[in-house]
Amino acid sequence: MENMYNKFMATLTSEDMWIGMGLATIKITAITILSMVVVRVAKMAIRKGFEIRMKAPAPLQPASERRYRTILRLVQSIVSYVVYFSAILAILSAVNIDVKGLLAGAGIVGLAVGFGAQSLVKDVITGFFIIFEDQFGVGDYIKITSVEGTVLEIGLRTTKIKGAAGEINIVPNGSITDVVNYSINNSIAIIDVSVAYSSDIAKAERLIEEYLKELPKKHEEITAPPTLLGVQNVVGAEVSLRISVETLPMQHFAISRMVRRDVKEIFDRNRIEIPYPKMMVYERDNNQTFNEEGE
Repeated sequence: MENMYNKFMATLTSEDMWIGMGLATIKITAITILSMVVVRVAKMAIRKGFEIRMKAPAPLQPASERRYRTILRLVQSIVSYVVYFSAILAILSAVNIDVKGLLAGAGIVGLAVGFGAQSLVKDVITGFFIIFEDQFGVGDYIKITSVEGTVLEIGLRTTKIKGAAGEINIVPNGSITDVVNYSINNSIAIIDVSVAYSSDIAKAERLIEEYLKELPKKHEEITAPPTLLGVQNVVGAEVSLRISVETLPMQHFAISRMVRRDVKEIFDRNRIEIPYPKMMVYERDNNQTFNEEGE
């Protein structure tokens, strides 16, 4: 017991040990700082290169620009993985760990772990085909099962989607089966406007058609002449008129709100009644009722 204590104290007070620890600490700090600098500079250089290509004299098509943004994020992510993995190996070497033996052992261990990491392999393969087939890109508005929002980043393993309320959804690529992409083709705004059953329907349709004729001149988001489809439904005391407007991708929400507001103002100016709940009150003559009941 005493010999073990003496050896421990001798090691603890050894000048060579402290010098070695100091050198290892300096190496680890330098490797960490250098790797962070390399990652930041590499990402900046990659982004600048992509920006120069996107601003080239020959303008890119929207689909090509979307693909460039997707590949940019992916390349930056790969650079980070490679640099940090190399930094980890360099740190292990700095603390006198046999990296070659570790990598050789990792090959055998990796084979065993691979059978239990099938979901990870599935995520990576699916992510590769999402990017290769250009199913969706960064900036696209998509719907994946119960998740809907704007794509922030596509990696080989996960996809990050920003929801309408600002939440970030991280979806494993392997779980992506059905995708609805709203950003590839133009959107269609379908707007139903209700008027009272007793209103002049022909006048209401004429006012709407006159309004729709001028709409494309005022808003560049509208890609085709809007159409009044006519009476869509008659329910109770209201008649629904349907309007169809083709817009740029994902611009149909704003156009729909604007059209509803404008049509409401047009109806107000031209005294076209909009259906609303009404209450009719009957006043009963108590004396007369009493007399009638007395008889």
